[in-house]
Amino acid sequence: MTGTHALDPTQQSLWRPLRLLQASLDAGIARIYDEQQIDGLKPSFIMELLRLHACGPMTIAELAESVQLTHSAVSQKVAAMRKADWVQTVVGDDARTRKVTLTDKARRVVPRLAAEWRATEAALADLEAEIPYPLSRVVTDIERALERKGFQDRIAEKLAGDPAWE
Repeated sequence: MTGTHALDPTQQSLWRPLRLLQASLDAGIARIYDEQQIDGLKPSFIMELLRLHACGPMTIAELAESVQLTHSAVSQKVAAMRKADWVQTVVGDDARTRKVTLTDKARRVVPRLAAEWRATEAALADLEAEIPYPLSRVVTDIERALERKGFQDRIAEKLAGDPAWE
């Protein structure tokens, strides 16, 4: 490698296109919300809002487990959703716990959010039908490969042969 590529390994990335694709898809969803004048709603909030609607108030730990994210990630997301008036926290089953619950504003739009979720899933299914190797299959195949050898082990093997790591 020469020039910038030798100094900056981030110039090459196998995952960047996937992150950019996800951002592009999310931007399309966000434009749908904007067109419908659903202000302050981010596509990244939808799963949690729909899960709270379906399951009722939950602690951050329960919500995190439900959506398969870390406690920290959901705590940050809840703070952002609270600031945008999508959720509120209320006293839980005992005075030591807090539960996350939907606000009236969120309850009013939940049916539309569920409709958008279904439409998004249908649009993704259409996209997958157009391509020779669907992304859902890619994910399953990667998960199976990682069961055979974990990602950490794969990285460690590569680092073992890199003199800059030692």
